[in-house]
Amino acid sequence: MDVSSKELVIRKNMWRLIPLLFLCYIIAYIDRINVGFAGLQLRQTFGVDEELAKAIFAHGSGIFFIGYFIFEVPSNLILQRVGARMWIARIMVVWGLVSAAMMFVKTPQMFYVMRFLLGVAEAGFFPGIILYLTYWFPAKDRARMIAMFAAAGTLAGIVGSPISGKLLELNGCGLSGWQWLFLLEGIPAVLVGLLVFFILPDRPAQARWLSSDEKHWLQTQLDAEARQLAASKKHRLRDAFANPQVWLLCAIYFLLNVCGYGLEMWLPQILRKFSGYSEFKIGLLNAIPYLVATVAMVLAGRHSDRTGERRWHVCVAALIGAAGFALSALTGHFILSLALLAIGFAGQKSMLGPFWALGSALLTGTAAAGGIALINSVGNLGGYAGPKLVGWLAQAEGYQTAMLGLGGALFLLSILTSLLRAERPQGLTEAPVASDSIRVEEGRS
Repeated sequence: MDVSSKELVIRKNMWRLIPLLFLCYIIAYIDRINVGFAGLQLRQTFGVDEELAKAIFAHGSGIFFIGYFIFEVPSNLILQRVGARMWIARIMVVWGLVSAAMMFVKTPQMFYVMRFLLGVAEAGFFPGIILYLTYWFPAKDRARMIAMFAAAGTLAGIVGSPISGKLLELNGCGLSGWQWLFLLEGIPAVLVGLLVFFILPDRPAQARWLSSDEKHWLQTQLDAEARQLAASKKHRLRDAFANPQVWLLCAIYFLLNVCGYGLEMWLPQILRKFSGYSEFKIGLLNAIPYLVATVAMVLAGRHSDRTGERRWHVCVAALIGAAGFALSALTGHFILSLALLAIGFAGQKSMLGPFWALGSALLTGTAAAGGIALINSVGNLGGYAGPKLVGWLAQAEGYQTAMLGLGGALFLLSILTSLLRAERPQGLTEAPVASDSIRVEEGRS
């Protein structure tokens, strides 16, 4: 096949798969972070003062990631065995039902239980999609594909923020605004999950949009990459857990999520404190950082694939993010502070495509399923630590200090990323993998 024909295969797969996966992740992310908006009203439901409400909200927001952590690796291993179509559909239907059931929460204890169950239900979704993309795209194309998929998380903030703000203003049929929020944003996950079950193919061999020659070329390319990784004896599940590179990636992803979820879960309440606006206006303002981040992460993913470089794309984006968060804390002007937060958030999100291109190219076979899930599950514990950190610093010193803390997390992330050393794998002539395989620099791990 000539170069144009090969690129056509990648484009076909992109247009057939990414839009559906994109929609799935939009729904997942809205259901994950809409608690930030519900928190604007839950204090009255729980009947607690503002300071106690902060502690309850911080714990309840983060406990999602404990359930997520416990069931992440088993979920991804099951996906590898039963196929993405069935397992992703199962995940979406169950999490949609649990998310809608959040409307029945009456006490802090119920809030904690339901958030934990939501994490259990959603466990395996994101790493499952990352693993699924390795079945369809060669390593050299993955950063932009992952970035386009992950951009759904930021688009969810653009679309979901004003919608969530508006839903909070609904009151009727015996339901408060926050109850309508959980109910109406949980139903789409069930419906789209059923759609996934009927139309998502598991592997290229099932792709009706590819010719026999196209399927053969793609599978040959993917098999060649898998053999190269298998030759390094990193294809068994235990290799994922014993590999120091995987654990370093876990630490990097942990800090990435400390910053991301630390901001996302608290941003609506930060905006209310410093603006005093209505829920709908807060939703509109909340969408601004997501809009900036969406553009930045897609551009960063494309540039990373074009240059074949991953590590410094993560490193530089982390430094930009750290500067944005730190400077936002040091200015007393509301609009300028929001603009700097948007820059910081864009830096944080821009790391996702290059980061997962590194992680997904590190292992193969069962080790890939376990390793990707391990990185995602341990890293997502940052989603528990981030909201707790912001809540604790906000109570002790104020939100400005909390933003400095998030900036510090990204600065530390950039240091850890600098410990990763890119290698150019040998042995592939069809479509060499550029800078996708990494190892810790000797003497520095």
